[in-house]
Amino acid sequence: MGKVVKIIKELFRKIGPGFVTGAADDDPSGIATYSIAGAKFGLGLAWLSLFLLPAMISIQEMCGRLGITTGRGLAGVIKKYSSKKMLWFAVSLLVLANVINIGADLGIMASSLQMMFGLPFYFWLFLTAMSIVVLEIWVPYKRYSAILKWLSLSLLVYVVTAFLIRPNWSDVLEATVIPRITWSADYLMVLVGFLGTTISPYLFFWQTSQEVEEKISDNRSQISDFGQKSVVTLSGIKKMRLDTKLGMLFSNLMTFFIVVTTAGTLHANGVFNIDSAQQAALALRPLAGDFAYLLFAFGIIGIGLQSVPVLAGSVAYAVSEALGLREGLGKSFGRAKGFYLILAVATMVGVLMNLWGINTMQALYYAAVVNGVVAVPLIFIIIRLASDERVVGKFKTQKKYLWIAWATFGFMTLSVVLMAGSAFWN
Repeated sequence: MGKVVKIIKELFRKIGPGFVTGAADDDPSGIATYSIAGAKFGLGLAWLSLFLLPAMISIQEMCGRLGITTGRGLAGVIKKYSSKKMLWFAVSLLVLANVINIGADLGIMASSLQMMFGLPFYFWLFLTAMSIVVLEIWVPYKRYSAILKWLSLSLLVYVVTAFLIRPNWSDVLEATVIPRITWSADYLMVLVGFLGTTISPYLFFWQTSQEVEEKISDNRSQISDFGQKSVVTLSGIKKMRLDTKLGMLFSNLMTFFIVVTTAGTLHANGVFNIDSAQQAALALRPLAGDFAYLLFAFGIIGIGLQSVPVLAGSVAYAVSEALGLREGLGKSFGRAKGFYLILAVATMVGVLMNLWGINTMQALYYAAVVNGVVAVPLIFIIIRLASDERVVGKFKTQKKYLWIAWATFGFMTLSVVLMAGSAFWN
């Protein structure tokens, strides 16, 4: 047992921004959306967990390569190589999507804490938000990064539960490799939400910036701040690609098991709509029995503590670069006050969203749908930048990644158009 733990620790020591990005993708909004998909359509959307893996790898590889080759975050790259209109268009889309996502994630975390310990919802809401902001400001980046990696393991409860319920694995395999498309407004909206919570705008900005943070923290790179270029090697690019592939594989495996678990528990027992954290928690009942609520709450809180800082941090990186402020989680509050204030404001605006009394599960789902719409123009921008020799030099996008990324852009565009059309028609 000790040897296994040692191997896991060594693996976690080697992985970097790509893995953390992938793990953060399964945030509370993602868990809620995948659960809603499994409850409403059973295994009908399981194929997306396989279909979207190469899409995620391709787009996140582009983001990581932009960070490594330019020494800038995504907003900084857009600022240097594109127009101000394009810059603020991209940043505005990110802020809109992220603030909604932050609010929804904080809401379900507060609901989960209330489910575990009682006390008012708003007490937990403000306590959670303040704790996350304080941790991001005062905990050194390297230590915080290590914490983020371990928190992602809380998602493994869905893997265990999926095997406990003993689904018909031949049916699961068939649903995973053969798309089941239903032409209905409900299906299209869940599809866009699924796409948006898997290929999320905040991941684009986060990984690009974190690749730069990694280089700053690595003394061998000889750079001390954003905007400084260092020597870029093919081995460094390959390491980033491997890290990204591991992160996206982990993310999609967790997606797959969440869908399988909720399809085999909720959908199979006639629970087709999820309106509360308590209903979503029932998916874990085969594993935890009467403690399912606690296990679900623990997972939501753990992954929320990982994802909310990523959401708020990506806003802070983007806005800081757009405004020309000093940035970076590797810097102290005194050296990057504007950056940390933006981070805090983004989190607190998310808190205010919950004062409207929106149903937390529905808020998580709609946040995913917004991400699906917002991701489309951002993917277009990223593909163009990552293929521009002025930006990345000789490390332009490989053809296989380019074709996959354009296909993803086309598929997501079509999905959003069909969703909007079906909503208008209805």
